[in-house]
Amino acid sequence: MSVSSVLIVGGGITGSVLALALAQRGVRADLAEITPQWRGTGHGITVQGNLLAALGKVGVLDEVLRRGVPFNLLRMRQADGTLIAELPTPRTGGDRLPATLGALRSDIQEVLCDRVYAAGVRVSLGLSVRAIATGEGQAHVEFTDGSTGRYDLVVGADGIRSTVRAMLGITTAPRPSGMSIWRVVADRPAEMDCAELYYGGPRYKAGYSPISADKCYAYILDTDGRLGDFGDQPAWQLMYERSDGYGGTWGKVRDTIGPDSNVSHTRIEWLLVDDPWYRGRAIVIGDAAHACPPLIAQGAAMCAEDAVVLAELVTTDLPVRQALRAFMARRLPRVELVVRNSMQLVRWEMGLEPHTDADVAETMSSTLGFLAAAEA
Repeated sequence: MSVSSVLIVGGGITGSVLALALAQRGVRADLAEITPQWRGTGHGITVQGNLLAALGKVGVLDEVLRRGVPFNLLRMRQADGTLIAELPTPRTGGDRLPATLGALRSDIQEVLCDRVYAAGVRVSLGLSVRAIATGEGQAHVEFTDGSTGRYDLVVGADGIRSTVRAMLGITTAPRPSGMSIWRVVADRPAEMDCAELYYGGPRYKAGYSPISADKCYAYILDTDGRLGDFGDQPAWQLMYERSDGYGGTWGKVRDTIGPDSNVSHTRIEWLLVDDPWYRGRAIVIGDAAHACPPLIAQGAAMCAEDAVVLAELVTTDLPVRQALRAFMARRLPRVELVVRNSMQLVRWEMGLEPHTDADVAETMSSTLGFLAAAEA
């Protein structure tokens, strides 16, 4: 094998999937997670089939499916709820898997955390890296607690604000997309059976997905800004006010938003690091190398695919440098398509370029169709 010991910096979906994939192949994987309590965020996530396929490869698919709601359709509606189109979602994970799953991100992370511990991965919480020195032989790491270690490979899976990326001398930085997003976990109306998108309202777009028998994840894509830029009211009240004008099922969800609602607001940024993502025996993957607005719901899928493919290639007989070069050849074209097309949708929805509803539907469908047909 190219490597027998790997340090993973970051314990989100990317790092967790990588840890499991490496452990399956007999690699000693250490995982350093900066937060003292290891858990995912509580908002919802729309999971495409190719993420489900990646989760299947590391043995957690069945448990994740039990915690979410599968569906195979996407409906597009006017702001008042009038139906525009109903589109079958391409099965990016193959015909045996649901096209899409609505779930809580925290539920997926909980499943991954449990399996990572069970796989014997050494997990260190409240710890990150301070310095990396990488050469032809091994990478030398200094940790934030003053300890050190040597590894055959160091992987930065530490998100869009990656410290590992900066340590490798990669200067690409996140950029504003021009949008922000309001998210809420709310009661699920009885008629909600799949993901739906609402266009033509007071904001750029509204949408939702069912995530359990009685809960849903709903969101509004809004103008860019930090939470305080929208006013000094609580987040739930700001989301309630800014979603005024959406009817149909979204209007029913809005009526339930109140002081006890789980509401979050986040600026949407994007990132695409030019080839290569590695320096010597250290590499960044997932959101540390590429991040896209959630308009095609492929961000987490691209991250999990990175992890599975990297584990596959660094456990072949290829030398490390060749394995990382092969990884880039497989991953960059696929990731670049998702990021570029996601940003195209952003420009259309912000009114920066002319478009039709057919342009939006075709771009979403063709992107997912490509991902379904091409090798991850």
